[in-house]
Amino acid sequence: MIPFPNIDPVVLEIGFFQVHWYGVSYVLGIGIGWYYLENRARALGLKVINVSDTVFYVALGAVVGGRIGYTLFYNPAAYYHDPLSILAIWKGGMSFHGGVLGVALVLIWQSRKIGSSVFTLSDFIVPALPIGLGLGRLANFVNQELWGAPTDLPWGVVFTVPAAGGFSRHPTQLYEAFLEGLLLFLLLHFISKRKLALGTTTGLFLVLYGCFRSLVELLREPDSHIGYLYGDWLTMGQLLCAPMILIGLIIIMSCYNRKSAIG
Repeated sequence: MIPFPNIDPVVLEIGFFQVHWYGVSYVLGIGIGWYYLENRARALGLKVINVSDTVFYVALGAVVGGRIGYTLFYNPAAYYHDPLSILAIWKGGMSFHGGVLGVALVLIWQSRKIGSSVFTLSDFIVPALPIGLGLGRLANFVNQELWGAPTDLPWGVVFTVPAAGGFSRHPTQLYEAFLEGLLLFLLLHFISKRKLALGTTTGLFLVLYGCFRSLVELLREPDSHIGYLYGDWLTMGQLLCAPMILIGLIIIMSCYNRKSAIG
């Protein structure tokens, strides 16, 4: 087992002002993603897309959607009794699936604004999303949250927060940082370079993320206030990934069927 490294979740503190690693992960994710998409737009010759505007609205959709999604999916009772606490994003509580819905709405609106297909825009954007996802999972690790079930594997980590119970646990944040971040980025980056039917990259993102997340959820400790939804394996994350995978498969099949019909 590996003791949790002594990492302060606060990067910078000046008086009452604090900068947390979680906030830094958001800024870095947006910044690196922006740089990546600027280069991608030049390589693809997509002059119709204003990368700066798109990144801003996508980031806004992800944050707003993520917060509302967490409220609805994971802790509706708490926010029902204290509605204003939904604004306290510095206390944590973001849902990836809610963020996806927020980004989807933004892309639909943005595509209509620029007179382009929504899949042209989404296929362009989604290869950059794993950058922020991976950095966010690393911040989860630093914050000692969303850890896994107890394990006797040699790379198990003993987290120091009392809720972890002093057990050696799966560092599921690092598993997700690798699968949802690095691996998903590499797959989408190289896949998107191939001449595929429009919408394929978007569909693959939904399918691959859903599968990776569902796999890690088998090892992740469920949210204490929710627990398992069925038996000792179905979590809220897996339940929300199921329609995501299905929609991704439908998008891929419909795109290729449409391409075949046109051809």
